[in-house]
Amino acid sequence: MNRPASLSFSNLISLSRCPSTVQSQNLIADNVSVVEGDTATISCRVKNNDDSVIQLLNPNRQTIYFKDVRPLKDARFQLVNFSDNELRVSLSNVSLSDEGRYVCQLYTDPPQEAYADITVLIPPGNPIIESREDLVREGNETEITCTSMGSKPAATIRWMKGDKELQGKSKVEATYDRMFTVTSWLRFTVTREDDGVPVVCIVDHPAVKDFQAQKYLEVQYKPEVTIKVEFPQGLIREGENLELTCQAKGKPQPHQVNWVRVDDDVPSHAVITGSDLFIENLNKSYNGTYRCVASNSVGETYADYILYVRNALTTTPKPTTTTTTISATTSPPDIIQVTPSLDFLLSDSQAGPEAQRLDHAVIGGVVAVVVFAMLCLLIVLGRYFARHKGTYFTHEAKGADDAADADTAIINAEGGHNNSDEKKEYYI
Repeated sequence: MNRPASLSFSNLISLSRCPSTVQSQNLIADNVSVVEGDTATISCRVKNNDDSVIQLLNPNRQTIYFKDVRPLKDARFQLVNFSDNELRVSLSNVSLSDEGRYVCQLYTDPPQEAYADITVLIPPGNPIIESREDLVREGNETEITCTSMGSKPAATIRWMKGDKELQGKSKVEATYDRMFTVTSWLRFTVTREDDGVPVVCIVDHPAVKDFQAQKYLEVQYKPEVTIKVEFPQGLIREGENLELTCQAKGKPQPHQVNWVRVDDDVPSHAVITGSDLFIENLNKSYNGTYRCVASNSVGETYADYILYVRNALTTTPKPTTTTTTISATTSPPDIIQVTPSLDFLLSDSQAGPEAQRLDHAVIGGVVAVVVFAMLCLLIVLGRYFARHKGTYFTHEAKGADDAADADTAIINAEGGHNNSDEKKEYYI
């Protein structure tokens, strides 16, 4: 007996074209599959008929039709067509008791027979899908059961989770009324991504198509925590304000969100409002790791934010001109050494390209000012020493200051050469 792959639930009759003959190929009949309650059509066909009589018998060998006459008192049988080459009869409201082998008989010598097997298909009832528990925690195994009852033949069950097909295990049980019950089990480990995903039990049967039931997974999982910086954007520097928002999502929803500072206390003036952390007027003492901790009935999760406060941005002061008056003295004036602040000269090693270019410009300007000031100071000192050399007096010139004219000065000077031992020099 051949059985088609599938039939519609209503008015579905599938004919498998497998001719069945006895003693001769002249008489042909086809097997029929019909859904319970629908109509089956039995056809007895003759090739090259020589006016022999055709009749149709039921599985109990009772005559249903002899030529175009119906001896059997069953009104469900109706003549569809009668000719020399065909006897076609319909059977309405088919039930399971109608299943069996029907006989097409041709009165020849000897008589010929062909057989039409009627198979009654009984569709399964609505599939029943059940799970071992309604709520499943992430990482645990769940089991879902699907049952298809009262079908003929036995149905097959497939599983889909989302758009992915899974393999289950099935068991088939035959009932007392020649029907079947099929039970399938599906086991798998759930993840948080399975939450809200439908698990579908698909029942395949020749009498029905797209027969299915589904159940949505409900998975509990620990919170997922992320930290969002509300402001400032980019590098964080001294004097600025900081606001962090802790975003926590879990199932069930986190019932508690806390802010802590790892290995230290949260600054005393920090403001914590629900999931928000606000710190104003930052300085480097606030550097550290700030942790947001969220928890629900499944567990606890946290996320960290590392705060690194950088130096405040400074601008290069405009150079000013200072006039210094140096008095005529033998000791040089004090030299004032200008040393720029280390924080002012050094750029932040972690600053971005724009901040580094700014700091390099500041350093270059300061160095240029210092070099210019040193050059100016050296020029002033050089001119000072050039103008104030030492005064040299000898004894030969003594008395020249009191002479009225040059001759008198020479005569006075000659008097000084008589005693050369008393020649003295004075250096001021």
